[in-house]
Amino acid sequence: MKLISWNVNGLRAAVKKGFNEYFDQMDADIFCIQESKLQAGQIELDHGDRYQQYWNYAVKKGYSGTAIFTKIEPLSVHYGLEENFEEEGRMITLEFQHFYLVNVYTPNAKRDLTRLPYRLEWEDRFRQYVQQLDQVKPVIICGDLNVAHLDIDVKNAKSNHGNSGFTTEERGKMTELLNAGFIDTFRYFYPDTTDVYSWWSYMSKVRERNIGWRIDYFLASKRLVPYLADASIDHQIMGSDHCPIILQIHDITDVPLSAPVQ
Repeated sequence: MKLISWNVNGLRAAVKKGFNEYFDQMDADIFCIQESKLQAGQIELDHGDRYQQYWNYAVKKGYSGTAIFTKIEPLSVHYGLEENFEEEGRMITLEFQHFYLVNVYTPNAKRDLTRLPYRLEWEDRFRQYVQQLDQVKPVIICGDLNVAHLDIDVKNAKSNHGNSGFTTEERGKMTELLNAGFIDTFRYFYPDTTDVYSWWSYMSKVRERNIGWRIDYFLASKRLVPYLADASIDHQIMGSDHCPIILQIHDITDVPLSAPVQ
C-alpha cells in the first residue's frame, strides 16, 4: 500500500504546476493534501472514477483546508478533533478495517509566536485524540505538523532555535506525541540522514541551495513497525513550497488492533 501526503499551499495553484500529473504518475492508494485553500465547488479534479474524495474546508476563504483521496472505502469519516468540526478545516480521520488514517495540518505558532499558546493547547488535544484511536486500532498520522523535531531536521539548527516551528515547546510536544506510542517513520528508516527536507522558504535561491526544514511527517503506531516497507521524501517535486512525502506499508491484515497495555 502506498500513501502520499503533500501540503500543496493552494491546490488551484498546484494544479497549474503539475499536481495532476504527479497524482496520476504515483497512483497512490491514499493521497492526502493539506492547505488546499478551497471552498466547496471551487475545483473539479478528474479522479472520481478511481478515488473517493473527502474534503474539510476552512470557513475563512483561501485558507487552510485538508482533503483525502482514497481507493479504499473507509468505514467511517470524522472531521476535526473531538467536536467533529473546527473552523480551519485542519483534520480528517478515515477509519479503515485495520487502521485509522489521520490527515492533519497543524496550526502555525506564527512568526512572532502569538499563536504559540493555542498551538500547544491544540497539540495536547490532538495527542489525546490519536491516543484514543490507538486503543481501538493502529493509527497512521500524516501531514504538515509545522515542527522540525530534531536538529538534523532543519538546515541551520543553531540560528533557528526559538523560531516558530523550532521552539523548545513545539519540539517537546512532538516528543510527547512520539512517546505516546508513535514513531516518525522517516527517522525509523533513516535515523541519521541529514539535508533531506520537505519545506523551503520562497526566498531567493533557498530551495536551490537546499536550505530547508523537515516539517511534514508520516507517524505510525509502534505496532505497525513490522509492516513498514519504506518512507521517503520526493524533494525534487515542485509545485509548492512543500514537497510530497511517501509511506509504503506491507499487508497489515494481521496487525494487532488494540494497543498493548502500557
